[in-house]
Amino acid sequence: MKVASFNVNGIRARVQPVKDLLEEEQPDVVCLQEIKCENDLFPYTVFDGFHCYVNGQKGYNGVAICSRNECHIVEILDEVESRTLGVLLDDLLIVSVYAPHGDVRGAARFFQKLQWYEEFAHRIDDLLKRYPNILLMGDFNVAVEDRDVWDEVLLKDTIGTYDEERKAFKNILDLGFTDAFRSLYPDKTQFTWWDYKEGRVWKDQGMRIDYALVSEQLVNRLKDIYVMTSLRKRRKPTPSDHAPLICVLEK
Repeated sequence: MKVASFNVNGIRARVQPVKDLLEEEQPDVVCLQEIKCENDLFPYTVFDGFHCYVNGQKGYNGVAICSRNECHIVEILDEVESRTLGVLLDDLLIVSVYAPHGDVRGAARFFQKLQWYEEFAHRIDDLLKRYPNILLMGDFNVAVEDRDVWDEVLLKDTIGTYDEERKAFKNILDLGFTDAFRSLYPDKTQFTWWDYKEGRVWKDQGMRIDYALVSEQLVNRLKDIYVMTSLRKRRKPTPSDHAPLICVLEK
């Protein structure tokens, strides 16, 4: 079973990259983040053969999950900003996650990000009691370790590397989740996001901020995980600043 996660940075501007993802990877499920459109403007026709579930928002945020098999929606958070969406596929709860970007320490959005993580962790802890098989996939906007950024000195104490943010992310892991990529590739450096500025992607000057987190009961079903960097390096049409993350599980 192949589950893809992709922060598209605007789904209507990334129709071709999404088509390429579907054609080249043939995923069973696709989790999307930052779709930046309301539900009725989502390009459903791109996902021929999929059941699409959308939690959209006009111009900002927004998440979706498209599955080849029909799912049941599970509400994750009662939220103003559309950042989460859960679906139950057989015995597997899949959650598409777009965590707040945050801001410099002390700013209002810095505290908003930490509050969001606290509420999200509390909700996931509750859901684990009912759904032991949970896969959290998406853009968590945190580089959890120094090796998850291209320059740990330059980026120390910046958005995405603050100790408070890392602690909030680790609180999710402490509920009983495993970082799938780090579990399978403990020594590998791999980024999922590269700024558009200064040709960062060509220098591999990025950050690992997109994750697949698997609950304890799913760890033994984890087969592989990798980043589709080729989709980020395509010059036209303009790519997302993220690359898709592909997680492979035993059915």
